[in-house]
Amino acid sequence: MTDQRVGASLSGKQLSGERSRGRRPNGRRNVSIRKRLALGSLTVVAAVACRQSRIETKPSAEPIAQTASQPAPSAPHSAKAPKPSGTPPSQMAAPYAPDKKRYAWLRGDYKMPPATGSLSARLRPPAGFKRVDVTDNPFGAWLRDLPLAAPGTPVRSFRGTVIHPGDHPNIAAVVAIDIGIADLQQCADAVMRMRAEWQWSAGDQQISFNAASGQKLPFSRWQRGERIAQVGRGIQWKPTGLPVKSDDHRSFRKYLNAVFAWSNTVALSRQAKSQDVAAVKPGDFIIEPGNPGHAVLFLDLAEKDGERVALLGQSFMPAQSFQVLRPSGPSAWFKIDASQPLKTPFWRAFPWKYLRTLDKTTG
Repeated sequence: MTDQRVGASLSGKQLSGERSRGRRPNGRRNVSIRKRLALGSLTVVAAVACRQSRIETKPSAEPIAQTASQPAPSAPHSAKAPKPSGTPPSQMAAPYAPDKKRYAWLRGDYKMPPATGSLSARLRPPAGFKRVDVTDNPFGAWLRDLPLAAPGTPVRSFRGTVIHPGDHPNIAAVVAIDIGIADLQQCADAVMRMRAEWQWSAGDQQISFNAASGQKLPFSRWQRGERIAQVGRGIQWKPTGLPVKSDDHRSFRKYLNAVFAWSNTVALSRQAKSQDVAAVKPGDFIIEPGNPGHAVLFLDLAEKDGERVALLGQSFMPAQSFQVLRPSGPSAWFKIDASQPLKTPFWRAFPWKYLRTLDKTTG
């Protein structure tokens, strides 16, 4: 059945005026892009959601770990071979094996760097700090164990070009997850991607986000075979697809691309609830809506004697690798100070009034 609710003018990212610096808006061209996206073409470039941040690349402020000392010269063939040293094989750690049921995109053939370790194992809290309890926060527990790409993996754009080298001082790690082949999975989109992937992995497919017009974009309609189509200067759901099986992650990924095309920082900010900084937890995010806008996700928290620190993750414009940020200095953990705005690389300081949560929201 066709939904007669028509969204506000143009696409989600056009509606808020979000675009890259220096690009002149072109309504007719972007409408055509959205229409082709709704028909399943992902080779087009969607309108942007976040401002491009142009930061001069600096050499890493952290010293590179020294390699092990040179091995001793080989003994003559007539000499008795030395006994091997080091940890016995029986005591060596097993290779990292990510949970592909918990992180379902790892089962697909998406283009992404291989997973070599988990966030919790690689990025340990500062001395004396202890990770917060996430027993009652399953989304936070899921984020804490995100699979990471190998150390030194660069941040790449959706086209494959390097945006930040692997030794960039403000990049702590890159998450082993696909970006997609179009300019869609930017800042707010990455927050929605993480939330939706967690729900999918938990068997909760009541996933829904809002378009910039306020229209709801529930996954349940996509599952029934409905698709988002542009009609005039708005959008409608139309029965132009096929029903989707509950385990079809590939179609689920296409649904998310459609959401990313029509949603933006303004829509996500309005859908979420305000959160007090005293109650911030893994899974919350801070989002500045507008033209331009940006969003950063809280991946983990740790505390010590009333002090709190956090790991933060983001994507950006153009669509790029989901990255774990690093403040200035050797630690990847950001200090949480309610009396000061949250300072992150690549964006101006966030006032805490922009802190949001998707807990107990219905979309």
